[in-house]
Amino acid sequence: MRKVYKFSRFFLSAVILSTILIVAGIVSVIVRGVNFGLDFKPGMIEEVKIAPAALEVSYNGSATISLDISDAGIDVIVSGVGAENRTESLSYAAHPTAADIASKLQGIEGIVATVKTASVPSSSLFMDSTVSKNLSSEPLRLFAASASTVSPDDVRGALKAYSNVDVKALGTDSDRSFQIRMGISGDEKGKEIQEKPNSALVDAFGKDKVAIVKSDFIGAQFSGSLIKNSIILVLATLVLIFIYAAFRFKWDFALAAVIAIIHDSLIMISFISWSQMEFSTTTLAAILTIIGYSINATVVILDRIRFDIRVIEAKTFVEVLDSALSETLGRSIITTVTTLFAVVSLAVFTTGSIHDFAVALIVGLISGCYSSIFIAGAFIAFVRRNYTFETVSLSPNVRQFQPER
Repeated sequence: MRKVYKFSRFFLSAVILSTILIVAGIVSVIVRGVNFGLDFKPGMIEEVKIAPAALEVSYNGSATISLDISDAGIDVIVSGVGAENRTESLSYAAHPTAADIASKLQGIEGIVATVKTASVPSSSLFMDSTVSKNLSSEPLRLFAASASTVSPDDVRGALKAYSNVDVKALGTDSDRSFQIRMGISGDEKGKEIQEKPNSALVDAFGKDKVAIVKSDFIGAQFSGSLIKNSIILVLATLVLIFIYAAFRFKWDFALAAVIAIIHDSLIMISFISWSQMEFSTTTLAAILTIIGYSINATVVILDRIRFDIRVIEAKTFVEVLDSALSETLGRSIITTVTTLFAVVSLAVFTTGSIHDFAVALIVGLISGCYSSIFIAGAFIAFVRRNYTFETVSLSPNVRQFQPER
């Protein structure tokens, strides 16, 4: 016969311990706050390429001439007083190299096109999105996508003077760009926060090698809306889980499962606040992952309790609860430990957001195993504390134990 552990003896101690940890976490959130990442803060997101300039184009004349680069080619738009309004399209098929494009541009009166890198394909040309497309006496640079020797660490090094900056590499090695996310601190305006990192990149790599592909700003209203939507997402998840568990079990079992999930979420948020770990969409994904893991572990225990109510001869509901928890203990421990092997490896061998994701999962996995046994068990034991059992004879060899109040 399987040994039955008296888990019920520790229910009160577990509830007190969890209450202390959660209250301490709430105090930490109020006093220290949560270290929201750039996903939840107003700031700037821009895509930057570190590439050589292939062409420099300038114009001296009275007309207004602008360049527009598309997937098919380069359009030269001529307009203004005293000029013949027209658009000349320089297709990549007819002008396969940067030198061919420069030669055609030179044929337009007033335009001077200087080739910096002649052999690059014309289809790889792009412009800095922050620079005006209108030609003037100041040369307009057209950059060429190429295999870059610059790494994300090099970009981070160039921006090391600025805090709250995140750098990620995008694309392939032959056409690499970098996504830079930078939060706004204090009363900085959008233009100010953009100029700072861009100036640092120019100082590090040279003015003729830095091009801003695109730039966006996240306002305080949008970041606040993202936080609100994240909270709604978690609450909606809890409601759906309660509805599922209520259909499969009784209402008290369903509420016990939800309480265990809320417990795990609050423990993870408390840990994030204590450690001042960056709270990003990756961290939110960790919380949602643990919600799914925890409900799975709790449902297994609840299913065993429902089964044991009918087959175990007991006088009180607590005896059935201790038996069910003892029978599922091995499964709970093995599942948690084997999952921890993979998660601990991520925590040890990775950095950045993946490391934070793994650390949050470690806390959540331990909390999920603990809450499925002690928190959910304590709630069910409290609700059914007055349950007793009677034996109903179905046949000479079959008996069923039914609860009664």
